[in-house]
Parts: sequence; structure tokens; C-alpha cells
Amino acid sequence: MGEKKKKGSISYAKWGYIFIAPFFIIFAVFQLIPLVSTIYYSFFEYYRSGLKVIGPNFVGLKNYITLFATDLPKYFGNTLILWIIGFIPQIAVSLLLAAWFTDLRLKLKGQTFFKTVIYMPNLIMASAFAMLFFALFSDNGPVNSVLLSMGILDEPFSFMNSVWGNRGLVGLMNFLMWFGNTTIMLMAAIMGVDPTLYEAAELDGCTPNQMFWKITIPLIRPILIYVMITSMIGGLQMFDVPQILTNGKGGPNRTSTTMIMYLNNHLFSKNYGMAGAVSVVLFLVCAVLCVVVYFSLTKEDDGLTRAQRKELKAARKAAAKAAKGGN
Repeated sequence: MGEKKKKGSISYAKWGYIFIAPFFIIFAVFQLIPLVSTIYYSFFEYYRSGLKVIGPNFVGLKNYITLFATDLPKYFGNTLILWIIGFIPQIAVSLLLAAWFTDLRLKLKGQTFFKTVIYMPNLIMASAFAMLFFALFSDNGPVNSVLLSMGILDEPFSFMNSVWGNRGLVGLMNFLMWFGNTTIMLMAAIMGVDPTLYEAAELDGCTPNQMFWKITIPLIRPILIYVMITSMIGGLQMFDVPQILTNGKGGPNRTSTTMIMYLNNHLFSKNYGMAGAVSVVLFLVCAVLCVVVYFSLTKEDDGLTRAQRKELKAARKAAAKAAKGGN
């Protein structure tokens, strides 16, 4: 009877592969193949000169050597600065708002309204945001008019032609566009913390500040790591805001030119080999920084990473077995 049941049974394992197959097919066609093609052509001379196509001719690492001989390190520094200017206030304000909105003792009214309002800038297109800021902070714009009427400035301040004024606007736009999304994610993380932990800490005499730093922050660390890594990836791929705000020129002396803006210039010139090299460098930079951030932030209170803790655990097990064998 058992053998008959085994022969007549139906295996549903194949249906799982069938249902996930569309994802892998789409990923391979639209992401994996272009990625491999980009890496491949980064080692070739391949560009268009008028109506004539030059290449592809294999040149080895020539594109990468040429790339690092240009201002690419400067553009990488610009990209990091623009991301940091927007990310630091973003994470600080998002943590503060998330803590307020999830604190039941405050009994804040109209939370749904405020959650909707702070998330709305995330729905606005970056191009519309950039055009709005271009109008607001122009030399004859409303912001300069208000500052002049209040006596704060004696003459209009040129935000667009100032290095830190331009960078500040890019950082401010990124902050306003993304702090609502970050707040929602951090709120979800805080709401997942066991309320009894706060009750026990309150009975022990902990202050709200102590509970925030000793309970909330350690327990929402996975979401904080996720937010930081995704924000870093988005920051390194920053393009639309500075491109539109500076009309593609990258601000005064190209101090707001990002790596993707530099990549776009090579794509526009049809220099596929150099564009591929820039893409590969950007990919490697993102990967390295994400790994560094991940392992630096996944340390527990004892200062050890997960890998180090596994090694320590394995060493303790080996020592225990050796001790048993000796006995």
C-alpha cells in the first residue's frame, strides 16, 4: 500500500520553479546580460565619430587608466558630499519623528495627517522639485526677497553660482524628498519592538532618552543598516536633481557634478567603452562601500562582527571537545 501511495503521489516542487521563472528570465534579459555586456565593452575602444563607428577594438585597461587620469576622483568626492549633506539631516529628523509618532505616552493627534504630509514630497518628481527650487532660490526669487526685506542680507545671494549654496540646495532637495519614506520605515521598525521592554525599563527608572538609545536603536539596527545602504546606493547614483538644477553643468566649476552625470556625458558622446568603464567603477565602489558599512554596523555590543562571533563560537566548541577528550 505504501509503495502505491508513493507512486501515485504528485510533486508540486516544479510549480514553484515555474512561478519564479519569469523573474529570473526578466532579470537575465534586462539586467544580467546588459551588466555583462557593460563589463565586456569597458575593455574595448568603441565610439562613434560622426557617421563612422570606431571599434570595438580591444584595448585592455586603457579606458580605466584614462578614467583615473581625469577628474573622476573629484566627481566621486562631489557625489559623497552631496549624499552626506542630505543624508545626515534625513536620518536625524526621521528618527526623531518616528520616535514621536510611535510614543503612545505623547498621544499626538492627527498622526495620519502628518504621516501623509511628510510622505507627499516623495511622490513629487525630482524634475518638478528641481524646477521649484530653481525658481525659489534664484537671484530674484522669493527666498532672496524675504531675506532682503528682513535685513538678513544686504544684497541677493547667488545660490546657483555659489559652491556650497548649490550643494546645499541639492542636499536640501534630497532630504525633503526622502525623509518621509525613511520615517515610515523607521516607524514600522520601532512598532515591531516588544512594548514590554519599554514598560520594564520605565519601572526600573529609565528616562525616555535612555530607552531610545539603549532599547530602540539596538533593536531597529537591521532597518537602520538597510536605510543607510539603500540611501548610499541612491546617493552614489544621484543624477536627476543636480542635472536639472544646474542645467547639466554641475554648478560652479563642476563642484556639483556627480559620477552619473559624468557617465551621462560619455553616453551622450557615444563613447561606449569609457561609459562601460565608469559604470564598472561605480558598481565596484557601491559594492565595496556597502560591504564596509554592513560589516561595520552589524557589530554587537561586544564589538565583534557576526563572522568573528561564529569563529569564536567554533573555537569554544573545539576547546570544549578537546577538554572532554583529555578527560
